[in-house]
Amino acid sequence: MSNKWIDLFSSYLLNERHYSEHTNEAYINDLLAFHSFLKDTGEEDILNVNLSDARIYLSFLTDKNYSRTSISRKISSMRAFYQFLLNNELVKDNPFSYLQVKKRGSRLPTFFYEEEMEALFKAAEGESPLELRNQALLELLYGTGIRVSECQGIKMDDIDFPMGMLFVKGKGNKERYIPFGHYASEALKVYIEQGRHQLMETYSKDHPYVFVNHHGDQITQNGIQYVLTELIKKSTLTSSISPHMLRHTFATHLLNNGADIRTVQELLGHKSLASTQIYTHVTTEHLQKDYNAFHPRA
Repeated sequence: MSNKWIDLFSSYLLNERHYSEHTNEAYINDLLAFHSFLKDTGEEDILNVNLSDARIYLSFLTDKNYSRTSISRKISSMRAFYQFLLNNELVKDNPFSYLQVKKRGSRLPTFFYEEEMEALFKAAEGESPLELRNQALLELLYGTGIRVSECQGIKMDDIDFPMGMLFVKGKGNKERYIPFGHYASEALKVYIEQGRHQLMETYSKDHPYVFVNHHGDQITQNGIQYVLTELIKKSTLTSSISPHMLRHTFATHLLNNGADIRTVQELLGHKSLASTQIYTHVTTEHLQKDYNAFHPRA
C-alpha cells in the first residue's frame, strides 16, 4: 500500500476531523494491520476490497479472539478509511459500511467513594517537587473531571486563579471553561511556585506546560498514569486506577450531591446527554447499596 494513502488519511483525520495525535495513531495502526492481513491473503491493492473481503476480515479478527471492543474499533477505523476514499471518488463503495459488530452491554463506570479519595490524597502528601506535582495532578483531575489528554496539555495561561477557572481543549478541539475549587487552586499554586519552577530551573527547561516530569519536560499521558498507579500502591487501597476513573468519580460525586445532569454534561464536555446519563445508573447503584446496608427492612 502506498504511503500516499496513509498520509492523506492521516492529514484528513488531523486537519478536517480534528482528531488527536493519539486517535490518529490508532486509526493508522488499524489501517496497517488490515493491509498486512490483505497481503497474507494475496490481495495487496487496498482499493480492490469488497464486502466479501470485509466479512473475511471480521471473521479473522473474531478467530484471533480479539475482544468485541477491539473488533468494533478496528472495523470502525476501516469504515472511516473507506468512507474517506469514497468521498474522494477513489472507490465506488464502502465495503465496511455493511458490517455491524454487536456491541456488548455497557458497563457501569467504576469510581472511588469519598473515603477512598481521602486515602489517595493522604498517599500524595509530601514536600518534594514531584510530590507537590502529584498532589496538584490528583486535585485537578478529581476537582475538574478533565480527560488525561486535556490535563497533559494544560498551559500556564490556561489557568485563571482569580476566577477559579480552567480553559481546556477537549475532543475535536472543542473548547470549554471549567471551574476549580480551593483545594485544587492551593495545590496548583504551591506546585507551580515550589515544584515546577525548581524542576524547570534544574534542567534549564522553558515551555508553557503546567505538568512536568522529573526532567522538567512536559509530562506524557503514560506519565500521569504512572503517577496515579504509584499513589495507589502507597495508599491502603487495593483497586487499580486510571485517570478516567477520577473523571468518573468527579461526575458521580457531583450527581450524588444533587448537581443537575446538564451541568455535569457541560463540565465533562460531553456532546450528548446520553454520554452523561450512565452516571445516573452509577448513583442509583450507590443509593441501592446504601439502602440495603442501612435500612432495617431492606
